[in-house]
Amino acid sequence: MPSHVGYTERMKLDRATRRALTLGAVVLLLLTAGPAQPATTGATEVPARVEAQGFRLEFDGQMHSHVVATVGGAETALGPYQASETVSTAAGEISSFVLDGRSAEPAHDALGSGLRVVLTGQAQGAAAGLRKTVAVTVYEDFPRFALFTVRYSNESAAPIEVRGWTANRYALEAPSGGPEPAFWSYQTGSYERRPDWVLPIAPGFAQDNDQGMNATDYGGGTPIADVWRREIGLAVGHVELVPKLVSLPVARLRPEQATLAVSQKKTLRLMPGESFETLRTFVRVHHGDHFETLADYRRLMIRQGVVIPRAPQDALEPIWCAWGYGRGFTPGQVFETLPVAKRLGFRWAVLDDGWQVAEGDWVPVPAKFPAGDADMKALVDRIHEGGLKAQLWWCPLAMDPGTRLEREHPDLVLLNEDGSRRKITWWDSFYLCPAYGPVRDDARAFVKKALTAWGFDGLKIDGQHLNAAPPCFNPAHRHRAPEDSSEGVPGFFEAIWDEAMAAKPDALVEICPCGTAYSFFTMPYLNMVVASDPKSSWQVRLKGKTLKGLLGDGVAYFGDHVEMSDGGADFASTLGVGGVIGTNFAWPGASGKKSPKLLLTPAREETWSTWVKLYQDKRLSGGEYLGALYDIGFDRPEAHVIRKDDALYYAFFARHFSGSLELRGLGGGRYHVRDYEAGRDLGAVSGPTATLAVTFAEHLLLEARPE
Repeated sequence: MPSHVGYTERMKLDRATRRALTLGAVVLLLLTAGPAQPATTGATEVPARVEAQGFRLEFDGQMHSHVVATVGGAETALGPYQASETVSTAAGEISSFVLDGRSAEPAHDALGSGLRVVLTGQAQGAAAGLRKTVAVTVYEDFPRFALFTVRYSNESAAPIEVRGWTANRYALEAPSGGPEPAFWSYQTGSYERRPDWVLPIAPGFAQDNDQGMNATDYGGGTPIADVWRREIGLAVGHVELVPKLVSLPVARLRPEQATLAVSQKKTLRLMPGESFETLRTFVRVHHGDHFETLADYRRLMIRQGVVIPRAPQDALEPIWCAWGYGRGFTPGQVFETLPVAKRLGFRWAVLDDGWQVAEGDWVPVPAKFPAGDADMKALVDRIHEGGLKAQLWWCPLAMDPGTRLEREHPDLVLLNEDGSRRKITWWDSFYLCPAYGPVRDDARAFVKKALTAWGFDGLKIDGQHLNAAPPCFNPAHRHRAPEDSSEGVPGFFEAIWDEAMAAKPDALVEICPCGTAYSFFTMPYLNMVVASDPKSSWQVRLKGKTLKGLLGDGVAYFGDHVEMSDGGADFASTLGVGGVIGTNFAWPGASGKKSPKLLLTPAREETWSTWVKLYQDKRLSGGEYLGALYDIGFDRPEAHVIRKDDALYYAFFARHFSGSLELRGLGGGRYHVRDYEAGRDLGAVSGPTATLAVTFAEHLLLEARPE
C-alpha cells in the first residue's frame, strides 16, 4: 500500500473496513514529505496520526506520542509528547527510534474488522541495531479503543540483554493553580493497606499498581489504570486473556500533570535476528469517571470469548452471616438465630470461618460436629427447615502447617525460588499452587462434598490471597515457567465453578478477596461479588460502581455486612448502588459468647427490619445501574442511579447538602418524585434533566416515576 493513505487508497480497502471508516472508527495516517523529523506539541503537521472515536494519537519523528481529544469537535492535546513505547536493556532505557516506515492495512481477528497502522523505526547510537515496530489497530465495533502491539527486533551482530518494556506512557494535564482535586483515578493494585480503588490524585502521589505480588499474600487485580479530570479522562491497560505480571503506574509528580502507563519487567537475551513482542495494550479517552471504560473493556473481553455468568434469583435475597459469633461460634447459636433472621426478612444463612479443623483440612471440627459429615448435613437441613438458603465459607489455596493434608500431600505447596514454602501471612498458612492438577482435583472434591453430601446452596470463597499467586518453583509441578502459577489462578477457579455448576446449577458462588481490587480473570467463575471487608461506606459505593462496570447487572453485588459501614447501619449505600444487603448481627438471646458491638438491640432490630422491607419492596439489586450519568469523583453530591421497570431511583450522598440537585437520565415527559425512604412527596419535574431543591444529611433516596 502506498505510504500516503488518502481517499483513493482507503476506498480500496474491503467493505468491512470502509464501513468502520464511515462509522467514525477512522484511522488516518498523515506523512510529512522527506525524512521524518521530531515534532512538538502544537505542531500543525506531524509524521503520523492515528485517529479513533473521540481522540487522536500523534507520533513525532522519534516515535514519541501524545493524545489529542477530539470529542464534540474541539481538539485538546491532553499532554506533551512522551517516550510512550520504550524498551529497557542492560544499558538503560531506549526511548527514541527514528521513524522510517509507515503503512496501513485491514485488520480481521476475534475483535472484528478494523484498520491497522504500522510504524517502524530504528534506534540510534549504541543501540542502533534495535528496531521497533508499533502496530495500532482501531476496530469498527470498539472505536473508542486504540489497541497496540509493539515488536522489538535485534538487527545487530551482538545479543541485547532486555530487562523490560513500557507502553502507552501518557500525560494528562490540568490547568495550573486550579481547584483540588485536579485529577481522580481508578487504580487496581492489591496492597496490604487495602486502599480505595477510586481516589483523587494528590500532588506527589505515585502508585505502581503492580499486578504481581505486592506483599507476601497480596497481589493481582484488573489490568486497567484510568485517570480523569473534570472535562476528560484517559485509560490504559492490556487485553490479554490471562493475568500478566505487569504494572500500571500512576503518578502526579508535577502539580499540573498526571501520568500513567503499562510496563513489564521481562528478562531475556535477544539474540541477533530475534524479536519479541509486548502484550496487547490499549488507550481509551472518555468523559466522566471510569465506569464506561470498564464496561467497554468487559464487552471487548466478551468478544474474545470471556463469558460472564448470571446470578440465580436467590442471589438477590438478603444475607445473614454467623460471623457475628466469630470463629468460636456454636451450631446452637446458629439454630437460635435462624428464626430471628427469618422474621427480619433475611433469606440466606452463612456458616463462616470456624467450622473446619484447619485451612486445608476441610472437615467439620469434632468439638462442634461430633458426628462429622452427618452433623454438618443436619445443620444445613435445619437452615432449610427454617426457610433459608445455606452458604459455606471456604478459604482455598491455603494449607495450615501440621495438617493431614501437609503430611499426606506435601507436593501440593507452592515453592519459592530458594525452595522454601510461600507463606500466606494472614492465615499463617502455606500457599497451594493453583496451576498444579492435584490442587485443583482436591478443590473439586471439596465443592462436590459441600454442595451434594452436605447440601449447601452456595460457597463463600474468601481470602486476600485469591487474586494472584507468587511464581512457583516446585519441580514436582513441572511448570513451563514460574509464572504459570500466577497465570493458573483463573483455571483453578474455573475448576471450582465447573464442579459447582455440575453439582447444583443454581449454586451461589461468591469470591471475596478481602479488600483487594479483584481480578477480572476470576470473574467468569463467580455469580456474586462483594464489597469484601469495606473500610467505609464510600468503599461500599465505589466498589459497587466499579464491579457493575466490570460485570454488568447480571452478577449480584453484595454490600457485605452492614456493620462494616459508617455507623454500622448504613444500608442506604448498598441499596443505592443496587447491592444485596447483609448483616452479621449476634442475637442477644443466643447462648454463648457474643460481641457487644454486634448485638441486635431492640433499636437495631427495628432499623434492620425497616431497611429489609424497603430493600424487598424496591429490589433495586435486580435493576439496571446507570453508571455513566454521574462522575463519582467530581459530581457533588455523589450520585448513583438505577433504572427498574419504568422508574429511576436516585441515591445521593453527602455529609450535608442544601441546594439544587440535577436529576439526569429522565425521559422527555413529567415525573413524580418521592423520597421513598421517608415516604415524602416532592412533587413533579420534567425531563430529560430536571432540578430539585433539597436539604439532606448523609443520604437521600429518590424515586422518579413517569406521570
